[in-house]
Order: sequence, then C-alpha cells, then structure tokens
Amino acid sequence: MNATSIPEVPADDLRRLQAGRLHDPFRLLGRHGPRLRVLCPGAATVGLESLPELPLRRLPGSDVFEAILDTQPLPAHYTLRWSDAAGQEHRAVDPYSFAPLLSDFDLQLFGQGRHWHPQNFLGAHVRQVDGVEGVLFAVWAPNADGVSVVGDWNGWDGRWHPMRNRGDSGVWELFIPGVVAGARYKFELRTAQGLLLKADPCARAAELRPATASRVAAASHYAWGDQAWLDRRAAGNWHRQPISIYELHIGSWRRAPDGGFLSYADIADQLVPYVADLGFTHVELLPVTEHPFDASWGYQCTGYFAPTARHGDPDGLRLLIDRLHQAGIGVILDWVPAHFPRDEHALARFDGTALYEHEDPRLGEHPDWGTLVFNFGRAEVKSFLIGSALHWVEAFHVDGLRVDAVASMLYLDYSREPGQWLPNRHGGNENLEAVEFLREACGVVQGQHPGALMIAEESTAWPQVTRPPWTGGLGFALKWNMGWMHDTLDFVSHDPVHRQYHHDRLTFGMLYAYTENFVLPLSHDEVVHGKRALLSKMPGDTWQQFANLRLLYVYQFTFPGKKLLFMGSEFGQWTEWNHDRAIDWPLLDFDTHRGVHALLRDVARLYRDHPALHAHDFDPQGFEWVDCHDSGQSVVSYLRHGGGRSVLVVLNFTPVPRHGYRLGVPRPGWYGERLNSDSTFYGGSDVANGGAQAEPVPWMGRPWSVTLTLPPLGALVLELP
Repeated sequence: MNATSIPEVPADDLRRLQAGRLHDPFRLLGRHGPRLRVLCPGAATVGLESLPELPLRRLPGSDVFEAILDTQPLPAHYTLRWSDAAGQEHRAVDPYSFAPLLSDFDLQLFGQGRHWHPQNFLGAHVRQVDGVEGVLFAVWAPNADGVSVVGDWNGWDGRWHPMRNRGDSGVWELFIPGVVAGARYKFELRTAQGLLLKADPCARAAELRPATASRVAAASHYAWGDQAWLDRRAAGNWHRQPISIYELHIGSWRRAPDGGFLSYADIADQLVPYVADLGFTHVELLPVTEHPFDASWGYQCTGYFAPTARHGDPDGLRLLIDRLHQAGIGVILDWVPAHFPRDEHALARFDGTALYEHEDPRLGEHPDWGTLVFNFGRAEVKSFLIGSALHWVEAFHVDGLRVDAVASMLYLDYSREPGQWLPNRHGGNENLEAVEFLREACGVVQGQHPGALMIAEESTAWPQVTRPPWTGGLGFALKWNMGWMHDTLDFVSHDPVHRQYHHDRLTFGMLYAYTENFVLPLSHDEVVHGKRALLSKMPGDTWQQFANLRLLYVYQFTFPGKKLLFMGSEFGQWTEWNHDRAIDWPLLDFDTHRGVHALLRDVARLYRDHPALHAHDFDPQGFEWVDCHDSGQSVVSYLRHGGGRSVLVVLNFTPVPRHGYRLGVPRPGWYGERLNSDSTFYGGSDVANGGAQAEPVPWMGRPWSVTLTLPPLGALVLELP
C-alpha cells in the first residue's frame, strides 16, 4: 500500500487524548483503514497476539502505539500483548475494537425523564460481546471534558480507559474486556474545576465504608421462594388488611458477639421468628442503601441502587427479604429521594457542575442537614430516582417504600428564613417539580406492582397526600399521622392528675382521621436526640410507667389506622436508641419488661386477627365513640367494627380504679373480655372483669349498658355479642 495514501494521525485528537479530554477516543484508537492504533500507557513494547511479527511503534510524546496493516488478517477483536517498564508481560483484548453498545432508544428515554430502569444500561454490567467477556461501563456526566474508568485492573490509572461520549445524551460508555464481577472501580472525570474521582451513581454494589469505590456486581442468580407471597400481595386489598410494622435498624437490632455487624443471613435467622412470634405483619428497615456515615442511619445515601456492604452482598439482602416473605411478613424500605450528602466521591457536583442538585443554594441546599436537594425538574434526575424506587421493588421484592422527609420536598421554604428560598413560577412556596415527581413515582411504582405501597413521612397539613393525582392528590398509599403521634405522646407525658386538662389530645384526631390513609407511628425519631425512650417519657413511679406504656400500646393498636413501632419499644427499653450498639435485650430477663413484651405480642396479634380492628381503618363505619367526654376521669371508650364483628375499647388514663363504670352499648348479651392490660401476666395489678352482661338500662342514648371495673392506667378490649 502506498504510504502517501494512509491518513495522517490527527494531531489535535492525539493531544486531547493525552490530556484526557477527547470525547470520542474511538476516532483515534482502534482500526482506521490501514492504521491500527492502541493505547498502552507505560508500555515498553506492544504487539499483537495474532500478528507477533507486526511492529507497533509509539507515537512521539504519547501513550499510543501504531501499526500499518497491509494484507495481514486481523480479528475484529484482537488481543494486545505488551511489556511494562519492569519487564512484566500483559495481554488483553483491545476495548477500542468494539462498536457502541448503548441503544439510542435508552438514551432518548433517559434524556426525556421517561426511562424507568436507567440502572439497566448505566453503571457496570458484566456482558459477553461477540464472544468476549467483560464489563460495559456507562455514566451520565454531560459537562465533563473527559471520563475514564479506573479500577483494580488498570492500577487506578485514568490514562488507560477513556470513555466514549454519546453526544447530546451526556452519557459516556466503554466495554472493557477481561474485567470481572467483584472488581472495584470509579469514574475519573476531567472538568473545568479539575480532576474528580467519583463512585458510580448506578452501582449495584459498593465497598465497605470507609472505602468508597463501587464494585462490579455479578448478575444475581438468587432462587426466590416467595412467589405465593407476591401473588397474594397483588391480589389482596391492603386497605382492608392489617398492617402493623416493626421498624428496625438492622445495624443495631442485634450485633455479633464481637460487637460487629451481623450478616444478612444471621439477621434473617433471628429476625424472622422473632417478628412472626410478635404478630407484626411487616418490618420496615431504616435505609439499607449504601451510605458512608454510620451516624446518618442510612438517611444520607450515596448508593441508590446498592445495598450496604455492612451486612454482606446484595443476594444476602434478597435472602433476608425472601425469608420474611415465606414467613408471611412484608418488607418496607426507607427510601430517601429528598436529599443527598456532600461527600466528594458521590453525587455532589458530580461532573464539576450542579448535576443532580440545583446550582442556586436557595434551591439546592438543605439548611437543617447540610445536604443537597435533588433537582426534581431535571429529566435525567427523575429517571434516576424512579429507577431507584423500582429497583428495590423489582430486584429485591420489597413491598413498599417509606419516603423520608416528604415535607422538605414539597415546600421551597422548608426550614428556611425569608431571603433563603426562591418562590415558584406562581410566586408560591410549593415545589411544583417535586409534586410532579412524587405523583409520577407513586403512580409508576404502585401501577406497575399492585399491592406495593408508597408511604409518606409527611409532617404538615398538605392536603390529599394519599389521594390520587386526578383529584389533586400526591398518590401515596399511606401517610404517617404525625399529628396523632405528637398529641398522643404529649398527653401521656403529663401526670395523670393533669390529663383532664389535655383530654382533647386524645379526641381531636378523630376530626381528621379519615382525611388520609394514616399510619400511627411511634418511630425511631421519637426515641433519639434527647426525646427519651417511650418508657422514660411516662410519668409516675416505675409501676405507673410500665402501666402507662402498656395502655399506650393498646390505644395505638385499637385506634383507626395502620401501626408502626420502633425496635426496643416492644419490651420497654429505658434508654434512647444508640445506632452504635444493639438494643437492650438483657431487659427481657426482668418480669416488668417481659410483661410489656407479652402485652405487645397479644395486642398486635389481636389487631392482626380481629377484623373489627383493621377492616375499616380508613372508613368512618369502622369507628364509633361510646364516650369521648369523660375528661374529669380521663377515660375514653369507643367501638370498632369490621367483618361482621365489633369490640368495645375502654381506656383509663389515671391510676385510680373506676368501680361501677357504666357505658351504653348497642345490643344485649355477654361482653367477653379479650384483653386487659392490667393482667398480672403483663405485670399489672389484675383488676379484671372477665366480661360483663349487658343490662336493659338505657345509657348514653343507647338501650343497653354494661357496668365495668376499669383497671388503673389500664385498657380493656371486650368482644361484643
């Protein structure tokens, strides 16, 4: 071949490649007509395995080697052999011999905010391409001048594997032969602000903190055994079913004997029988998404697709969820789309610009937590977050996502002073982009997976959180009833002698109880930061504190709404939750704590098994006051109805037994005592009735009445005839 007909090396491209700023290294590298150019930084000599006699010469001042091919046959994906400066021999298939692998369709949907599974093409994926094994890497970084993949296999040297930019999509990709599952990697980005080293936003596995690299995740071959559970979930009507949630932080529920973290499998061995025995229908896990800082409890997340490595690999989490499902227990995960931390290796200013967040700190920074707020109006960010939500439901079979800090998403002026926030286009304080994002996320998750629940931790009076978007709602399935929680804990913290002056705290909640689908939460947030454990909040001597706690639990489990209780509360932990150690299991050696545990077990099972206590949690026909006016004696009583059955609940919030206490009831017959929180079995004084026969004595506008003895600081649940 005439050398004069061979195109010259594009000098500008070569300079850009050496500087790490060439958007398309394939323009220079690989086969271009008779020229073959390969990138081998630090190599002393380079050759081709299939053409050992063909010399490759280094282009001056570069890491690129070139050969002129004549008539020699060259495989489409040729293997390079090179020796480094130390004389070590290496071989690898040239990554610059492969065509682009990402589809234009995926890139288009992602850019429009309509890709529900961006993690299926972004991130790191083990693939076989034309018979060659390797990993396809892809990352969204539209404002970077150049991006390289660095990892174990290339000495974390960004000169080795510069990526190809896919034009207006802002996505960079590269298939690297020979990389295997488990390899550690990051993306090296060259930006106007300098060189950045970032973990993969779509990684499905990560290193254990304090290390921050991503890991190439193997395709999961976990054999699920929960199909019967998933079928029941899809066919069921969760509105009419019991939902009682045991909330836990798996890093401090139990610890290993040496104080370290338990594996997912070890947690499953202990958690599944424990929760099943207690009678809860669901567990809720504080975030298990990867996070660098233990004290954030997982709420400052850096891995939106990766389970934390603290307890093992992703299949370990699958096993835990599968085991819970097979025991008839649902799984809810805390999910945090409201904000993310500033850690340099993660999402913050990912490509040197405010990519996932807003540029203006009045929109992009959260003053309370020192974190950054997602830009919900950006299409790619919306795809990223919706993809994360679906990932946990689809890849891990979770039954719901409890969305953290929804109020901080909805209000532009949340926790901000005048001048610290920007109004929306109408001049209001509503974050219109966040509203649309939440509606879409709820619609996609719950629409694609019937029976899966989106649950809002929303602390304001924003209307219709759990109503469909076509009525103006946000589309959540459930909302935490923060008003009930605050009113209830305020009421029970008062000395009983003063409770008569705060009686409305017990009764006010019924004025709005059916405006939303509520969960009644006694959560982790109420037993930290100086708020004290639930037992320690209770007034009086030790006996009264335990009696108050038992009474509180019966009130919670018999009042309309689904239930949530944080770990340790079920046996009356005295101290606040500490994420650095296990909850105080030795307390179960004491009768008083075993009594609380037994009461909680019985009332949780009663709620689960008795339709009157759960069938109409969101429907006024399931609740009826008997007497809500007896503030002088701090007694309330009500009926619950459902499934053709009814129960009478009577709560005495003073330590004074009430003898001969008459209540109007709807029909004659024997009212049998189903539960008495003052039973000696629970550590009470055993002021009991056994039941009561209705008498034809009109009372409270009803034709029949019963006379009861109300136990001190006690609760009675009686079955209607």
